[in-house]
Amino acid sequence: MGNYSKPEDILYHTQLSRNMLMGAEIALLPGDPGRVASLAEAMGPTVELTSHREYTSCLAQVRDQPVLVCSTGMGGPSTAICLEELARLGITRVIRVGTTGSIQDNLNLGDVVIMKGAVRLEGTSTHYAPIEFPAVPDLELTQLLVYSAEIQHIPYQVGICVSSDTFWPGQERYDSFTGYVLRRFQGSMREWQQLGVTNYEMETAAVFVTAQALGIRAASLCGVVAKRTESEEIASPDVYKMAEDRFQRIVKRGLEELLARE
Repeated sequence: MGNYSKPEDILYHTQLSRNMLMGAEIALLPGDPGRVASLAEAMGPTVELTSHREYTSCLAQVRDQPVLVCSTGMGGPSTAICLEELARLGITRVIRVGTTGSIQDNLNLGDVVIMKGAVRLEGTSTHYAPIEFPAVPDLELTQLLVYSAEIQHIPYQVGICVSSDTFWPGQERYDSFTGYVLRRFQGSMREWQQLGVTNYEMETAAVFVTAQALGIRAASLCGVVAKRTESEEIASPDVYKMAEDRFQRIVKRGLEELLARE
């Protein structure tokens, strides 16, 4: 049995309690605290909860059921901390909702990638499972996201991401301050492309492995805001807004379907 918190206990990092969650068992996890409010409002009626460090949270209503929206910050360590505390608060299912850079020519700006696996190019997940352990999502949650994208005719792909601990060298970007990339990462993007990997991001592997270790079901989807096969530049605000609108619609319809089955 897990180490659940008492209903009134305020947990250290997220500053959330079980009482504040009103029985919510599902959480949406954007990385950016600035994306929490818009994501929650896209789900339905919203109540602001807390903001502490990288963890900003709201409670949304989907089909009259509470759904937590809580930012994780960037990267695996803060994501795992968030998952640990959410597990203690009674969260049983999580969906990472973020942005990403594509590395395949047929994956365009504004498209959505629904992850079927993640390359563990990060360190956090190795604190929960050996490197041989796969970073894979919950099948039912992932299928619901695919179904939602299909029926809404939203451009998407089901793919495998690389989850990197760094934005520049680990993702083989040369537009950093020094422009230097360690030898182990030089040419790595071409290798991932050859293996059919679709995109780079920074949290999904940690979400999948940590969630599995904690007994939580997890899924992940990201909107494409950089097309690495054409440019290192982040897309315009209009493209970013389009990607955000698309992943919000996919998540909302998927949650509505999930809750209708329960």
